Amino acid sequence: MIDIALLRRDPQGVGALLKKKEPSVDIEGLLALDVQAREIRAQVELMRKEKNDLAASASKGISEEVRAKSIELGRQLKEKEATLVEVEARFNNALLHVPNIPMSGLPEGGKESNLAVRTIGSKPEFSYAFKNHVELNQKLGWFDFEAGTQMAGAQFPCYRGDGVKVIYALTRLMLRNNAQHGFQPIIPPTMVNRRSLVNASSLPKFEGDFYQIEADGLYPIPTAEVPLTNLYAGKIFEREELPVRMTAWTSCFRREAGGYGSLERGLIRIHQFEKVELYSICDQETAESELERMVACAENLLKMLGLHYQVSLLAGQDCSYQSAKTFDIEVWLPGQNRYYEVSSCSNCTDFQARRAEMRYRPERGGKPVLAHTLNASSLALPRLMVALMECYQQEDGSVKLPKVLVDEMNALW
Repeated sequence: MIDIALLRRDPQGVGALLKKKEPSVDIEGLLALDVQAREIRAQVELMRKEKNDLAASASKGISEEVRAKSIELGRQLKEKEATLVEVEARFNNALLHVPNIPMSGLPEGGKESNLAVRTIGSKPEFSYAFKNHVELNQKLGWFDFEAGTQMAGAQFPCYRGDGVKVIYALTRLMLRNNAQHGFQPIIPPTMVNRRSLVNASSLPKFEGDFYQIEADGLYPIPTAEVPLTNLYAGKIFEREELPVRMTAWTSCFRREAGGYGSLERGLIRIHQFEKVELYSICDQETAESELERMVACAENLLKMLGLHYQVSLLAGQDCSYQSAKTFDIEVWLPGQNRYYEVSSCSNCTDFQARRAEMRYRPERGGKPVLAHTLNASSLALPRLMVALMECYQQEDGSVKLPKVLVDEMNALW
C-alpha cells in the first residue's frame, strides 16, 4: 500500500499521480476518513486518560457523583471506541484499494498509449495459408480442452504427448536461464491464506477474481508472486543480504471472469496455466537496475527460441495495481495477427513491502527502512507454446521447433 504520510504531506501532487494510474481513485474520501479516524482516536485517548484519572482519585474515597461520572464516561468511551473501530476499518479498506504511485515519465492514458521501446526480430512470413494454434492442434493433439472441460469445466486445458514435452522442456530452459542470471530456484506452496494475498496486493482490491477453498481458508495461487512475496514477510535484512533473487515454476489459477472473444481462443486465456516467475527484493537504489536485469533475463529466452517480440513501456493506466513501472514483453502470434504479453516486468517499489513488513538496515545497527520488490513472468508457458506452434508451423501442419528446444526435449525423453 502507499505511504499515507506522503499523501498527507502532498495531497495534490501524489493525488495527481494516483489519478494518472486510476482516474476514479477517491483521494478526497480517503483523506477525509484519515482525518476522521485521527480525530476520534485523539478523543478516545483523552477519554481514557480522564477515566484513569478518576480511577486514581478513588484511592482517596469515591463519592456518588464521581461514581456516576465514571460510569457515564465508561459508557461514552465504549461507544467512541466502537466508532473508532468502524471508522479505522473503513479507512484501512479504502487505503488497501489505492494503487501504487506510478513513476514519473510513464505515458499517460491506457493500453492505447503503451510505448514500444524496442522490437527484436521480424514477423514470420508464410508462402501458404497459415493456421492458428487451435487449427494446428487438430493434427498435433498437444492440448485437449474437451477432456479438461469434462474434469474441471471450460478453459482448463489437458496437455498430451508432445505438448507435455514442450511444457517441461521450456520450463527446464527457463529455470536454467534464470539461474544463470542470478535467480535461485524456489518451490513455494500453491495454496496460500488470505493474509498472503493481502501482502501481495491481490486482496481486497481483486476480491472474487481468485478460486477459494472456503473450508480451509485457502486460495490456489494466481501467480507465484504471491508466495514469493510472503517468503520473507516480517523479515529485516542487512543491506549486504540484498538483493534476494528467486525464480519459481508453478501452476497458476485465475477465475478470469468475463467473456472469451475470438482473440482469446485456445490457450490465450485460460483458468489454469504454467508459469515461471522471477522475484527480487532489493534496496531502493538498485531497484531500477534490478528491473533491467529481469527484462534482460526474460528476453534472453525469447532470443534463444528465435521468436519475434517487442518490449513496451506501459502507460500509467495499463500498469498493474501494485506496479509503479512495468515493461511488457510481447511475442508475435501470427494466428491472432497481434502481439501478446508473455511477461510483465514490474517495479513495485515499497508497495508490497509495506504490507508484508519487509525491511532492511541501510547500515549496521541503523533504523530499518522498507525494501523494494520486483516481479516478472519468465515466462507464461501457454502463450509461449502458441507462439512456437504458430511461428514454426510447416505447410503440412507440422511444427519444426527450434533446435535448443528439441535438444531439451530429447534430454528428457
